[in-house]
Amino acid sequence: MGEPAMMWLSWRQFRVQALSGAVVLGVIVACLLYLGADIREGHDLFQAGCRGQAGCAQAKAEFRGAYENTLLFLAAGLALIPAIIGTFWGAPLIARELEGNTHTLAWNQSVTRRRWLLTKILIVGIAAMVLTGAAGTTLTWAAAPFDEVVKNQFSTFVFGARNIAPFGYAALAFTLGTLAGLLLKRTLPAMALTLVGFIVFQFFFATMVRPNLVPAEHARLPMTAEAINEAQNLGSITGGSVINGVRVPDAPDAWVAETSPLRTPDGKTMDGGKFSACITNPPETGAGGTFGDAAVCLAKYDLHVDVSYQPTGRFWTFQILETLVYLALSGTLVALSLVRIRHRVT
Repeated sequence: MGEPAMMWLSWRQFRVQALSGAVVLGVIVACLLYLGADIREGHDLFQAGCRGQAGCAQAKAEFRGAYENTLLFLAAGLALIPAIIGTFWGAPLIARELEGNTHTLAWNQSVTRRRWLLTKILIVGIAAMVLTGAAGTTLTWAAAPFDEVVKNQFSTFVFGARNIAPFGYAALAFTLGTLAGLLLKRTLPAMALTLVGFIVFQFFFATMVRPNLVPAEHARLPMTAEAINEAQNLGSITGGSVINGVRVPDAPDAWVAETSPLRTPDGKTMDGGKFSACITNPPETGAGGTFGDAAVCLAKYDLHVDVSYQPTGRFWTFQILETLVYLALSGTLVALSLVRIRHRVT
């Protein structure tokens, strides 16, 4: 069996999955093209209504409310595509051959084990990256006007569903599934391990690794009543003196990766009793804003928070670095698979 015959056989074995993937991709692209046109109409209305500070704020809120949940849902859905590909394309790729003992046909021909494996990985792996990358590219186009206005690209789901990151995710999920099938030699256990393992790794990478890919900037932010009212929430289920969703004045669209508890001028964490008193029973001042009297009460203590943040200008730096890390890990898994296949696997 020569190289062309090996590629033809690999394609024949994969053709059903490939055609199914093409149909799914066609539906996804069609829906995203329709959504993208609708978002652009909404963006035109936003620009028409953006007259003065108050008018712009109202128009932005309406534009954001019209599309934010839909785009978050689509981003979460796109995040599942690599996991599904790794589970249903990667894990059975070799495990199914080993279970059915059909791999011996190829091994008794002129094609070496490593060439047989590498051919399969390249054909199916490239298809996996094309499918996921095309969906991510189309979603990036569809959401571009929204992202330009809202500037929330560092959000966990949004970041992973834009630009080039989906290509890296697909590569890692697929190669993880392939190696799992090669090691476990059983399709169902390999599928389960791939699905759980990839989702766990995605969560770990987004929370523990991504924030440290580039050294963060640091700032001390005074918590005036105005600054507190701009935050997203106060307090926690444990009753700690915390505030979340603060903005960095010098970089208002930055990704705030870490926020300290509310601190007093001497650097100590604010007393929990005083914090709770301001939240639950603040002196009435008639103040407006998100947190009203509570914000005024807290501001009297001259509080601050220390934050670590990444400016929005680093978005592409993070995209490139994360994609390179995923591709490097994928290459490592392929290398491990090629080493493993040299030894008897049945």
